[in-house]
Amino acid sequence: MTLDWFDRVSAELQDDLESICEEFDQIGHMSIDKGAKHPRIEFFVETEEEDREYFCTLFFDPFNNEFYIESYDIEFDLISRTILEDIEDIIDVVHESFHEFMNDEEEDFEYEDEDDEIVYVESLDEYDDDEYETLDVDWETPEVTAYIDESEDVEITYKFGVIQETGDGVLQRTNRVKTADDELIKDEFNFIFSKDEASTIIAMIASHMDSIQSLDADS
Repeated sequence: MTLDWFDRVSAELQDDLESICEEFDQIGHMSIDKGAKHPRIEFFVETEEEDREYFCTLFFDPFNNEFYIESYDIEFDLISRTILEDIEDIIDVVHESFHEFMNDEEEDFEYEDEDDEIVYVESLDEYDDDEYETLDVDWETPEVTAYIDESEDVEITYKFGVIQETGDGVLQRTNRVKTADDELIKDEFNFIFSKDEASTIIAMIASHMDSIQSLDADS
């Protein structure tokens, strides 16, 4: 596990975003948290009261050496993950999230030009969180170990289930890593798909198996 890719992206990201978006350059900020089990880079704007309004969070998986963002699926009450392959993908996601945030808040926030600076003004309305019903999944299989490295105390398991309400399939991947302090870190990712998609997914994986690298390749 390494943080080299995380450090490289962190160093380049701020300058790259400022160069492609003048508005982000004026009011956009980023913070870095390397102490989390999955280090993250958070992007925000500051309000007049010096509070922070976050609009994007990049997570870094040190085991798989990849950046990702998380999104909440309202319909299925599940969190999905999108992997970001390179710096261009990362910049595009942050840039798009920034403008979506600005557009969504346009009616609730005012922006005043004072001394050629943009001032962020507190929203006048409160946001009411909706309560979503937890979705039931019938797990058809137990956890099956797909990869284990006893020397690194790393284990990856999968299990398959069916969402009761929709009949869609769920493939749940669980990463377990034991740290040097004997702390167990557990990370879950759910992939949802319909019966119509299943055969295509299986065929695509099967036809490209030779292109996929083993987790032990760098050992």
